[in-house]
Amino acid sequence: MVVGAFPMAKLLYLGIRQVSKPLANRIKEAARRSEFFKTYICLPPAQLYHWAEMRAKMRLMGFNAQAVKPLNEDAAAELGAELLGEATIFVVACGCLVLEYWRHQAHQRRKERERHTAWNAMRDEVDHLALALEALQDRVQAAPLQSAVEELQAQMREVRAQLCPRDPPSAPQATPKE
Repeated sequence: MVVGAFPMAKLLYLGIRQVSKPLANRIKEAARRSEFFKTYICLPPAQLYHWAEMRAKMRLMGFNAQAVKPLNEDAAAELGAELLGEATIFVVACGCLVLEYWRHQAHQRRKERERHTAWNAMRDEVDHLALALEALQDRVQAAPLQSAVEELQAQMREVRAQLCPRDPPSAPQATPKE
């Protein structure tokens, strides 16, 4: 199941990336055209990113980077627009993941409710069957007594039949005289 889910996740990611690319490109174009957007939205993150990247590279090469020269305005605007475009794609992908997580959680809650309902139905059925079994056990316990009474009544009929014959013995018939 996990093996089948991985290609689907990759395909979903690529689909989201393709859908959000035009949105990111529009944001980049707006960032390049608008002075306010360029100055206050694109330049600060680009300069911060450049500063962090240069310090990390200098430290990796063994140099002590005290002061990093800032990027020129055009390069910073371009880098800021790229960062903003990638951030847009990232936010869209994260939104899709969050929505998928919520959908999965709702599915799990629904399955749990169904399982709980089925469990309660089975428990009710078991209770009903226990009552039916109890009633049957009472009937079975009463049945031998009833059959014993019927047996005694049959024996009494036999005894009565022996004591009181139904047909009285017939009188000896007289033979005709000649």
